[in-house]
Amino acid sequence: MKIITNDKFDISVVPTVMKHDPNATANAFAVTSAILYVFCRTAVSLFPNLSISIAQSWFHGLEISQVSGWSLSLNSFIMGLITITGAAWLTGYIFAKVYNYFAKR
Repeated sequence: MKIITNDKFDISVVPTVMKHDPNATANAFAVTSAILYVFCRTAVSLFPNLSISIAQSWFHGLEISQVSGWSLSLNSFIMGLITITGAAWLTGYIFAKVYNYFAKR
C-alpha cells in the first residue's frame, strides 16, 4: 500500500501491485521442487506400498502398479532431480513474467 497526501492533509491509500523477480521466483520454485523430489524419493525407498497407494489416489484410482516397477538406481535419481529442478526453474521464471505482465494491467 502506498499512502498519498496532498496540501489539505487528505490521506488516501492506493494499493500497490507486488512484482515478482523472475530469477528469484524461478530459484524458489527450483529449490522447493528439489527438496520435495528428495523427500518423495526417500519415501518411495522406505515405504513403497504406501507410495504406490498415494500415487494411485492422485491418478484417480488408475492401477499404476501394473504399469511399471520402481527404478531406484542412482542414475534414475540424478536424472529425475536434474529434470524436475530444471522444469521447476523454467516454470517459476515463466510464472513471474506472466504474473508481472498481468499485474501491470
